[in-house]
Amino acid sequence: MAVTESAPAVAPAAQVRNTTGDAADKGGGYEAILRRQSQRESAARTYARSLPIVPVRARGLTIEGADGRRYLDCLSGAGTLALGHNHPVVLEAIRKVLDSGAPLHVLDLATPLKDAFTSELFATLPAELADNARIQFCGPAGTDAVEAALKLVRTATGRDGLLAFTGAYHGMTAGALSASGGATDVRVTRLPYPQQYRCPFGVGGDRGAELAARWTESLLDDPKSGVTTPAGMIVEAVQGEGGVIPAPDDWMRRMRRITADRSVPLVVDEVQTGVGRTGAFWAVQHSGVVPDVMVLSKAIGGSLPLAVIVYRSELDAWEPGAHAGTFRGNQLAMAAGTATLAYVRENKLAERAGILGARILGRLQGLAAAHPCVGDVRGRGLMIGVELVDPDAAGPDDPVPPAAPALALAVQQECLARGLIVELGGRHSAVVRLLPPLTLTDEQATAVLDRFADALAAAERAHTPTTGAPRTTPGPSH
Repeated sequence: MAVTESAPAVAPAAQVRNTTGDAADKGGGYEAILRRQSQRESAARTYARSLPIVPVRARGLTIEGADGRRYLDCLSGAGTLALGHNHPVVLEAIRKVLDSGAPLHVLDLATPLKDAFTSELFATLPAELADNARIQFCGPAGTDAVEAALKLVRTATGRDGLLAFTGAYHGMTAGALSASGGATDVRVTRLPYPQQYRCPFGVGGDRGAELAARWTESLLDDPKSGVTTPAGMIVEAVQGEGGVIPAPDDWMRRMRRITADRSVPLVVDEVQTGVGRTGAFWAVQHSGVVPDVMVLSKAIGGSLPLAVIVYRSELDAWEPGAHAGTFRGNQLAMAAGTATLAYVRENKLAERAGILGARILGRLQGLAAAHPCVGDVRGRGLMIGVELVDPDAAGPDDPVPPAAPALALAVQQECLARGLIVELGGRHSAVVRLLPPLTLTDEQATAVLDRFADALAAAERAHTPTTGAPRTTPGPSH
């Protein structure tokens, strides 16, 4: 089955005719809608501040705003929209449920839709896990699934502590925040996450990953480290909000050995990396690691709220009702999710993401050679980050220039002015992140890269990079 979505024609902003419906006009226009949002919604809103648009229609990669402008969406609902906006197979699955008369709200009762979703999901999992797995529907968001995973391993082991990593992001509820970089919890031991560009040990590469692994082993094996055997370790195979940092495959395998040898459950957060995003159906498959618990959300619901954990049956120590949630039986999400999982699998979109992502990285690395403000280009599949820096501020003892968050913000705004939606992330909000749908065509990829290159050049000309303080926590997306 071939991918047939064609690249929609996207005119320059100044040439786009206002073709929106009546909804925005009845409310006084899109500017009035934005004004009312600012007046009514909390100060915690994030995306709305940097992306002041009012979407009214969308298809595939393209969003049309209430002002008549069209945008190429490389945010994709923070990675939720594996097939882009309103993909036909997703819409058809939803319509079938609505037309069938099936109940939409069933708590955790068994339904044909749930059975079909679970069967499709299990068919995509690492075989060693799927053959001996249990699933818990958590709903509705990834952060709820993280909470469930932490509760599960604490219940199963009778222990309380947790191993997590610097730069991590696992959600915004209390337990998930405690495991995220930037949060503080005495029950969480923070470990170094290996990275090439800003290695915490200053060496990078295989040596940096080896030192990070040794640090972990030392903390667990030294009786005077103050770290008792934890309930579990939670890790992202690619840190998303932390700046698009892929974990080395050998290091991931090392974490699996370290945890298995010490009977510590390994929890892998695949909320953003899953369903083909990184070039494999699940990011752990790059390293061949089989975790004890997988945390899944975002794309598994086909654009609708759905979150689950899948785990080894030996950990299933819960009593009935030990973990619940009113909306864990979202039938529309299960139908949309089944359609999405099947489409990605049947059309080999994970493999396609790996091939196209490598091409995009190559083009971006070419940009880096021509723009000193691009410190690093990295990613895996269609999960890509461009870190912007102040090249004139590197010190003699630190060849890596400081991050340039103000420049990154300027690039994001220049992208928006050219009809391209991108996200910022990383320790200092200085990483421009690209998360296009897996249905991205070659033509669309070229359009995205052309607009990004133009925006980068414009921002670089107009802006003097300045460093800024890092965010307290990464931006919310679970």
